[in-house]
Amino acid sequence: MKTRHNHRIKNPILRTSILTVAIWVVLCMVAFSIWNGSARSNAENSAAWQKKVDPQVLTLAAAGETDFLVYLNEQADLSRAAALTSKEEKGAFVFKALTDTARRSQASLINVLKNQEIAHRPYWIANMVWVRGDISAVQTMAQRSEVAHIYADPWVKSDSLSFPSTPIGIAPHASTGSDASYPSGIQWNIEKVNAPQVWAAGYTGQGAVIGGQDTGYQWDHPALKAKYRGWNGTSADHNYNWHDAIHEDNPGSGEENSCGLDLTVPCDDYGHGTHTMGTMVGDDGNGMQIGMAPGARWIGCRNMEEGWGRPSTYAECFQWFVAPWPIGGDPIDDADPSKAPDVINNSWSCPPSEGCAWDSLQAIVNATRAAGIMVVGSAGNNGSSCGRLNNPI
Repeated sequence: MKTRHNHRIKNPILRTSILTVAIWVVLCMVAFSIWNGSARSNAENSAAWQKKVDPQVLTLAAAGETDFLVYLNEQADLSRAAALTSKEEKGAFVFKALTDTARRSQASLINVLKNQEIAHRPYWIANMVWVRGDISAVQTMAQRSEVAHIYADPWVKSDSLSFPSTPIGIAPHASTGSDASYPSGIQWNIEKVNAPQVWAAGYTGQGAVIGGQDTGYQWDHPALKAKYRGWNGTSADHNYNWHDAIHEDNPGSGEENSCGLDLTVPCDDYGHGTHTMGTMVGDDGNGMQIGMAPGARWIGCRNMEEGWGRPSTYAECFQWFVAPWPIGGDPIDDADPSKAPDVINNSWSCPPSEGCAWDSLQAIVNATRAAGIMVVGSAGNNGSSCGRLNNPI
């Protein structure tokens, strides 16, 4: 018969100590597991919100305040506009759909920005909010579930703003045709596309309104004044006919803007906008025919500050064109889509180096087209060879 040995620890103090150590080890393992899981979760959360943000924004915000555009997940469904027959119907539907979506979905986010006293400006042309803040503000926005992406909004000088060596546009501030350099007659570029033959057939652009967004416009230039929608022959009314999206000097342009900021009267601080509008409608009534559609009227928006533009200023001009509002008016309550132009000219470029990701401005252009407005973009003046373009809009 074998005897069984009893291996139980008979010393109660020693037995309690071993039990305490075992419990302590188990607790440490549990704590480590929780800490490790929490650390991993925090790292994953950090990576998740950073994936929503353009690298340029993360870099600039880490060093201080920067400007950025917060795009929300919800974007207005404009598909029904295609079935509407008139431009007026399309414009009214698109305006209501865009503004209703923005007002409803932006409310909570804007309250956070207001409570934290973070500079911001809401837009409805795409469901987005312009924000100026540091990395903490970027993180606060990116971690919100309704936010889809955060884009950079840098000031970058547009290299596409060049003037032709042979005069085919109009010189800024020109007042008479006595100067030998002042164009007269039908210009060669107009002849080249057979515009005079189209005019002879009875089509001069009459009844159409052209919108231009550029460096501004010298509205009273002799080749433009009579074509300006805000001019009735005796006095000017710039309400619904002019908007300035330039609210501050950019650091790259150096001196204070020659025209000023938030202009209530059209002005061109660079000359390029006046030149392009001349190519569109220019005709002084005395033989100087430089415009493709001299029978059309025009309205304008300044989207560049001395040749420097940014995604938010481009977006603001598109927004104003879809539903113009009066000088100093509210972009929603005072906007009127019935005053929108028929076509918009854009003689500028916004490449990725300027912060213009295709999926930011693309939504804005699509909304403008859904409103029944034709969007014309410059092909640019540069390319590696014939038939190639560097930076179309």
